[in-house]
Amino acid sequence: MTSSELWSRATADRYDAGEAEKSSTAFLRPTLDFLAELAGDGRAGDGRALEFAIGTGRVGVPLRERGVPVVGIELSEHMAAVLRRKADEDTLPVTIGDMATTVVPGEFTLVYLVYNTITNLLTQDEQVECFRNAGRHLAPGGRFVIELEVPPLRFLPPGQVAVPFDVSERHLGFDTVDPVEQILVSNHFTRDGDDGRYRLENSRHRYAWPKELDLMARIAGMELELRVADWDMTPFTQDSPKHISVWRKPA
Repeated sequence: MTSSELWSRATADRYDAGEAEKSSTAFLRPTLDFLAELAGDGRAGDGRALEFAIGTGRVGVPLRERGVPVVGIELSEHMAAVLRRKADEDTLPVTIGDMATTVVPGEFTLVYLVYNTITNLLTQDEQVECFRNAGRHLAPGGRFVIELEVPPLRFLPPGQVAVPFDVSERHLGFDTVDPVEQILVSNHFTRDGDDGRYRLENSRHRYAWPKELDLMARIAGMELELRVADWDMTPFTQDSPKHISVWRKPA
């Protein structure tokens, strides 16, 4: 078992409602276009894709509907149970386990890990093992893709440890940052109904810099092929709040 925190049944059951906007066809189209093109690029792995931390299938299910054979690994049985309401095991196989050590049969053209999820691994060693695990699943010439926010340290004045990322009528979200341990705690106060009550949820993450990930990829025998700011291929700059990075296993 890795250091990743487990999603509870209650959190899994309300996950899709909280991510409804990011699950829409319009929002996901650039993501699916990007991943489908990589999965179908060449014959390595027969165009199969493996999603680490597939969750409720926000990306994996519509990618499968695009015709890409998708397999998933998911730590939380509760999240996988929500996915099962959308696709059966024959359509989209899911193995319960962690993304750093769990191995599934076969080779893949594409392994991908979206929505900052590599930060659920709370140590550098485990994140390195995640890259190694991607490498052992990839066919020669296959790609590993990660979507990850750039750490928000530039927004921290001296002495400040919290960075707000959403302040709205129904939700207050802010991150607290420990730069020494590279640990970020994401805090959410969400209005629960109309009776004035708020629900508090928080989760720990180990953030990593783009160049740190490149070194992890080199340790795992992969090389950087592409880094952009978003799924629509916007160029990555010093002001980009996140990046999509693609590493390739040599043919």
